[in-house]
Amino acid sequence: MILGVTAEQEELRASVRRFLADRAPISAVRTLMETTDGLDRGVWRQAGEQLGLQGIAIPEEYGGAGFGFAEQAIVLEELGAALYGGPYLASAVLAATALLASGDESAKKSFLPGIATGELIATLAFTEEDGSWDVEAIRMAAVADGDGWRLEGRKSFVLDGHTADLILVVARSGDALSLFAVPAEAAGLTRTPLPTLDQTRKLARLDFESVPATLVGAAGDGAAVLSRTLDVAAVAQAAEQLGGAQRALDMAVEYLKVRHQFGRPIGSFQALKHRCADLLLEVESLRSAVQYAAGAVAENSDEVPVVAALVKAYASDVYFHVAAENIQLHGGIGFTWEHDAHLYFKRAKASELFLGDASYHREHLATRIGL
Repeated sequence: MILGVTAEQEELRASVRRFLADRAPISAVRTLMETTDGLDRGVWRQAGEQLGLQGIAIPEEYGGAGFGFAEQAIVLEELGAALYGGPYLASAVLAATALLASGDESAKKSFLPGIATGELIATLAFTEEDGSWDVEAIRMAAVADGDGWRLEGRKSFVLDGHTADLILVVARSGDALSLFAVPAEAAGLTRTPLPTLDQTRKLARLDFESVPATLVGAAGDGAAVLSRTLDVAAVAQAAEQLGGAQRALDMAVEYLKVRHQFGRPIGSFQALKHRCADLLLEVESLRSAVQYAAGAVAENSDEVPVVAALVKAYASDVYFHVAAENIQLHGGIGFTWEHDAHLYFKRAKASELFLGDASYHREHLATRIGL
């Protein structure tokens, strides 16, 4: 496994950072978070057509750029730093990974080129009303109907579920789980936006009333596909969390340099220096963990199930701690709506819970290493 960052990857990082600063600054984030969709489709299409961000880890044979997950992790880190609210995690990670893991050539050729360009927004619906992230908790029924299938039930906490053009649904067919494709305009499908703590990231409830669906992959393979997808998504979200944690730390350090008390910058006070040093250690440790995990995913290593659980647990703790300290180090102004610190704090908490919190993944880790 090759660790470290190449010159090409650094150029990719710089390009994504420039694009987000120009087309998706924090002012735009604040505007979009007040809308139902939370998406500027012009920016989304530009990211796909001009920069190729959505297809960066999709193989060239399916219309992507053919790079690896290490490059996608860099994109995710920058998106997390900018608090970008578009459906990148839903479409380019969750949905694309599920399709690639399904082994269904017809589905991959039908959907992945559109996902790669940004023309098609897709998502993965698997969690239900109990909010459990466990694969075995899925109860939604899929019933054979001639040559097709029909879905009956409800999915909740679906990332960008109300704006997606394609919903990949994990449902139970008999005693096993299978993956199904449902177009957004399918008859019997009702999509309802949900209120969220983090207004920059949108969730939805999807109600299925005898909705026609197309099987993706082989019947009964849904559990394996979903497990692989969630491991990759856990590492992807950890990369996002790293970007947010670094930006929150940068905000705190910059403020400590310019805020004066007793005739000097408060950043010169030893107690505050020590707090920032501790935060830097946490962020840099997380960076190393994310780089290793991203490399494991890129090489399809057998370590992925273990490192995915480890890095998601650690990223959840680090991001929330750094975001909370950022508010504290800013003092009174950090608690105001006008300051951006609370946006990172809310994203940190929402990211901690999405796909399972730190305790959930530590339990997964213990199980997977045989404890």
